[in-house]
Amino acid sequence: MPLILVSGYPSAGKTTRALQLKEYCDSKIAAAGADARVARLKVHLINDQTLGVSRSVYHTARAEKDARAEEYSAVKRVLSRDDIVIADGLNYIKGFRYQLYCEAKALQTPSCVLHVGTPADRCRENNKKLLADTDNDGGYEEEDFENLIFRYEEPNGMTRWDSPLFIVVQEDETPPCEQMWEALVGSDGKTKVVKSNLATVLKPATEQNYLYELDKTTSDILAQIMTYQKDHEGEGGGEIKVQDVEKPIELPAAPMTLPQLQRIRRQFIAMNRQHSLSKARVKEVFVDYLNSESLR
Repeated sequence: MPLILVSGYPSAGKTTRALQLKEYCDSKIAAAGADARVARLKVHLINDQTLGVSRSVYHTARAEKDARAEEYSAVKRVLSRDDIVIADGLNYIKGFRYQLYCEAKALQTPSCVLHVGTPADRCRENNKKLLADTDNDGGYEEEDFENLIFRYEEPNGMTRWDSPLFIVVQEDETPPCEQMWEALVGSDGKTKVVKSNLATVLKPATEQNYLYELDKTTSDILAQIMTYQKDHEGEGGGEIKVQDVEKPIELPAAPMTLPQLQRIRRQFIAMNRQHSLSKARVKEVFVDYLNSESLR
């Protein structure tokens, strides 16, 4: 069943909205008939509190990365066609949202993003109150808070991994729960099935030299991009046709630097190192990932 990603600035009130959403889903399940599929659903709320993650992890890149990996693993453990998973967290990195979107799509279950659109100034006020409240678990250290605000990558409903995108602002009493339920579960209570695509259909790594092929193929495509940009310096944009791949690489208006491309490549390799693609499909999937992740 659906994956709901909650995203927003630190101290934006995301957990309050996630709890409201969980209460609504629980009530819909409780009201369903005993024989209805909805009645068999379970709702899971996953956030820093349920995982026992301190807000101090955002002070160092390594600790934050480990905390993000813990959230990813927790979501993956319970995500299934019989579970509604509410991932309540900052979820501020678009690449991380894309990874979770891929996990949901691989299970052929829908996902959506709930953006808690509390303005930065109000979040700043909220955080100061949390820091001063000794009975609370505390807010974010000021340096960490400002850093997270600066690095926040706001969800974009035009991208498929942030779609459908629902927004709740501070004046709203509740999130758009009914609309979200309709979009993800449907009024008839039947499970909505999402068709998997090349980027999310994984197969075990059984072919010999798979890691070598993964490394070499992605390196060759990056080299092709850099060569194209060098030959078309100053023009920007454009499309690159990769041999044996139907869809071209769509370049952005601003040329991509090699460090940017290498970062995307490392993310792709890390995602597919264990749950591997067949060698014949590495090119297609990497091109799809490039277009989805940053080359827009």
